[in-house]
Amino acid sequence: MSRVSTTPTTGRTTAVALLERLHAHGVRHVFGVVGREAASILFDEVEGLDFVLTRHEFTAGVAADVLARLTGRPQACFATLGPGMTNLSTGVATSFLDRSPVLALAAQSESYDIFPGDTHQCVDSVAVMAPLTKYARQLERPTDITDLVDSAVTAAMTEPVGPGFISLPVDLLGAPLPEDAPHPGAPVRHARPAATVDAHWQALVPEVAELLAHAEHPVLVVGASAIRAGAVAGLRALAERLRVPVITTYIAKGVLPHAHPLNYGAVTGYMDGILDYPALDELFGPADLVLTVGYDYAEDLRPSMWTRGAAKTEVRVAPTTNPVPRVYRPAVDVVTDVADFVTALDAATAHLAPKTPHDIGGLRARIAELLADPREYEDGMRVHQVVDSVNTVLEQAAGPGRGTVVSDIGFFRHYGVLFARADQPYGFLTSAGCSSFGYGLPAAMGAQLARPGEPTFLIAGDGGFHSNSADLETVARLGLPLVMVVVNNDTNGLIELYQNLGHQRSHDPAIRFTGVDFVALAEANGVEATRADNREDLLAALHKGAQLGRPFLIEVPIAYDFRTGGFGALSI
Repeated sequence: MSRVSTTPTTGRTTAVALLERLHAHGVRHVFGVVGREAASILFDEVEGLDFVLTRHEFTAGVAADVLARLTGRPQACFATLGPGMTNLSTGVATSFLDRSPVLALAAQSESYDIFPGDTHQCVDSVAVMAPLTKYARQLERPTDITDLVDSAVTAAMTEPVGPGFISLPVDLLGAPLPEDAPHPGAPVRHARPAATVDAHWQALVPEVAELLAHAEHPVLVVGASAIRAGAVAGLRALAERLRVPVITTYIAKGVLPHAHPLNYGAVTGYMDGILDYPALDELFGPADLVLTVGYDYAEDLRPSMWTRGAAKTEVRVAPTTNPVPRVYRPAVDVVTDVADFVTALDAATAHLAPKTPHDIGGLRARIAELLADPREYEDGMRVHQVVDSVNTVLEQAAGPGRGTVVSDIGFFRHYGVLFARADQPYGFLTSAGCSSFGYGLPAAMGAQLARPGEPTFLIAGDGGFHSNSADLETVARLGLPLVMVVVNNDTNGLIELYQNLGHQRSHDPAIRFTGVDFVALAEANGVEATRADNREDLLAALHKGAQLGRPFLIEVPIAYDFRTGGFGALSI
């Protein structure tokens, strides 16, 4: 049998039914790279659903991840069979560990020629994807496609949210459907992810309220499932009424606005070393009640970071049962929808007087001192100066409650966690769970598509950015007005830090690169670019980029002042 159909398909096919059902679930973009299955699907069969061609499948996966995160709806990515699917797998792993409802699709060899490891480009894609997804199936009958999409989306939209995967043999993808095959039906409304609900959770609310009543210095530690549940407004109201400080994971920044007095910031295990200050002790030392709301261990805020100083009672509120009791065993564990719990706790604590938040004036003064650093360094800017410059221009360009800062992966990312402005939920985006190099550019693409009227600023290191820089052309082709800041020290800086932590020296062959001219690279891909060597030049370039209306890249030479002290919180 031929691998390529030579007969035009008439009527409704599996491919049409697939795209119809995606559209019914609210999918409007499919990101990906197509292979020989183009004989079976063109991706123009359904109006209102656009195919976004990327240069690499990883880009497709991450762009879908971030678009899904910001819209709260499932989004889709697509790859061809074999190496296309394996390239896509890291993007799928990102949505798995970062909790985004992505539907990943990949072509497969013809149904009669699936011999994994023997047929050309044929690997067992379901076996590859199963550990990285919440649902992984292969299409066996064309009429099953609607049911498979629905099952994958249901799994994806159940906490902990994550990707579903469908393998599509190319002959079945192009097969005609019988006239009585199901049609897509009415649009499916996705309000918020489904949660696991303990039948007795409400009985625990008075116990938590009593703990709050007797606590002198309670803190709220908030994770991203609180955002997914739609609990942000309720959490803000509760925190403000009781005057309880809010501390967040990397990706829950923005639950309280950047300058809110009860926003005690996001936590990273690198913060004491970056700040050269005992920040974790000041944040958590006085706390006697730690109430984790929507907390997820994958977001990389470890319980060991808050168990310091005063004796603490821990309360966990989450939409899933506790997956890590060996490292986190709270006194009270409430398993339910986070928004429902916040509403119930607000009512149960209506009689309580406001608390007196513990003082973090020393930490705030240290952060302000670093961000105001006026020095010009001969070997390049410092990352805290770069982040402060981005904050300045973002505030002016976006206005209150708007704008997005995206961070790729590297040591600089932890400066973003500490310092980047976030005035709305997901106002700061990074990959807390998977943390793959090259995340930044496709994440910024997804953010800009989700928030087309708001500025998106990307901060990326030279190592991570160049690992996925081919999609500069995609950004230019789509005309996305991203402002991309590449902080360049020709080094994998985070790995240099770990070399020094473990060996008190570095080994250049494992971390150093020869120079890349990122201005020339951007221009070769159709993106305007410039270089900034100091604050004045960087601020001018950022202002230009924010007003340009098309993609703009700024290369900034930087250097780190490494200290090997202050990183004890990284110990597992």
